[in-house]
Amino acid sequence: MTNGKRLAFIGGGNMAEALLRGILAATRLAPEQVIVTDVRADRLAYLRDTYGIETSGGNAEAAAQADTVLLAVKPQVVTGVLDDLRRVITERQLVISIAAGISTATIAEAFLRPVRVVRVMPNTPALVLEGMSALARGNLATPEDLATARGLFEAVGKVVVVDEVLMDAVTGLSGSGPAYVFLVIEALSDAGVKAGLPRDVATTLAAQTVRGAAKMVLETGKHPGELKDMVTSPGGTTIAGLHALEQGAVRAALINAVEAATRRSQELGRR
Repeated sequence: MTNGKRLAFIGGGNMAEALLRGILAATRLAPEQVIVTDVRADRLAYLRDTYGIETSGGNAEAAAQADTVLLAVKPQVVTGVLDDLRRVITERQLVISIAAGISTATIAEAFLRPVRVVRVMPNTPALVLEGMSALARGNLATPEDLATARGLFEAVGKVVVVDEVLMDAVTGLSGSGPAYVFLVIEALSDAGVKAGLPRDVATTLAAQTVRGAAKMVLETGKHPGELKDMVTSPGGTTIAGLHALEQGAVRAALINAVEAATRRSQELGRR
């Protein structure tokens, strides 16, 4: 975003704070260019004191001051928030939404005027600036709007652009995916404890192993299967472990998890 532009966060939860912290750290915006709303006065006080930004208890009041309005609320409350903003959003403003399952068309239809909307599905590793966000633009959004959204979310991790029809699949994979990985790390840590390792050592070994393996995929560009084969010696320990995973249908379970989360995202969008 350029100098002088203002950004309003409608909702000041964990994801909003992660994005706020990343944007300010990357100097994409100065604190005085940001205003945040939330229903909790204590949360607003914390954000104001921590980041030096402006806060407000009124969604409409905050949005009216902004060039870009970021809807950082849960999908269950989007309808009420859009009602708050219905009469204040104008054609000059860009609306960015991170509400899972809520289409750009649903958001645009809530306003009295034609509105440019970009939909984003981030994930929780944005909290440590290692997020994965997928962007999709609505019918009226311009390439410049997409660039604005990309600039904001690249402050907290990597960004891809997809057609909106794929956003439910994105939600099922990268949106919900950190929870699957946390479960894997927990299980690996439990296995280490079962084998005799102290809990803290087992958890560090598990988490760093996952982190390192992910970094190898991203930085080498090699297929995960090729990297797996590099670790797997004939008759060795790794192939024995992989055989046990196949017997436990771990691969199928992860595919099923992504499919189930994708279906749930579709259901949320039909409400």
